[in-house]
Amino acid sequence: MKDMEEKFPRALWVRLFVYLIAGHIFAAFIYLLFEVGAK
Repeated sequence: MKDMEEKFPRALWVRLFVYLIAGHIFAAFIYLLFEVGAK
């Protein structure tokens, strides 16, 4: 059980980090679309 507790948080943090990066790229893309569309 101890091995499970040690491995899980790292996998969770990696996944969270990937989601954050993807989210920011997606948000930047949407922002650029609106910026270009406004002009």
